[in-house]
Amino acid sequence: MEPIVPPLVPPFELVGEGPHRVVAIHGWFSDRAAFAAMLPHIDRRAFTYALPDLRGYGEARDIRGEYTTGEAGRDLLALADHLGWQRFSLLGHSMGGAVAQRVVAAAPDRVGRLVGVAPVPASGMPMEGEQWELFTSAAERPESRRAIIDYTTGGRHPAAWLDMMVRHSLEHSDAKAFRAWLDSWALEDFHEDILGSRVPVRVVVGAQDPAVTAELMRQTWLRWYPRAELVELPGAGHYPADESPLELVRAVEDFIAADA
Repeated sequence: MEPIVPPLVPPFELVGEGPHRVVAIHGWFSDRAAFAAMLPHIDRRAFTYALPDLRGYGEARDIRGEYTTGEAGRDLLALADHLGWQRFSLLGHSMGGAVAQRVVAAAPDRVGRLVGVAPVPASGMPMEGEQWELFTSAAERPESRRAIIDYTTGGRHPAAWLDMMVRHSLEHSDAKAFRAWLDSWALEDFHEDILGSRVPVRVVVGAQDPAVTAELMRQTWLRWYPRAELVELPGAGHYPADESPLELVRAVEDFIAADA
């Protein structure tokens, strides 16, 4: 079946001028600024990062679409074509980890390496009862967004940081798109499309994240990707780019730089 909305080149920025090309995909709560705390520490001579805004976020906040991981995967391939990148690596945070796997499923020969950071499995993350109600209410209720961020980072961060994260999320996402994205990343199961993929994968999780845990990665990502490995950052929860940026840059760039 043809997609309802054709692919587009999403708004993006390029950082660095190195030969290792990386598409960095943000998660549910942020636009491309999700990686802002990492950028001062990246190796700009070795890497070029393309940081897009998915539909409904940042500069793409008013761009309509299906708001699905599959649609986003097609958009990112359109971005790679626009940049002339026949081969590239992927860095995906949370929901962006599911989007990255859609790219792998659609064009495995174009993906050098994949790094998932607190990444959603290709089987989704179905929720029930009060947990589902909390997540669905986050589209309209700032206090729900705050509760989710606080819980997934271990309940240990200052109130000012939580408030900043919520404020940025509200200002840089469209509420209807935000809600629609949830149904895609949480409920869709496409793991058979990536099962046995030979793309080298590194999954990075924060030890303080009670939701996307090392054990969940062992039960999903590490079972489905024969060339997958796991890294756990002791000082991070669900947002390693903010909580442990230096450690995350090292985990990402050491792995991708090994691609010949």
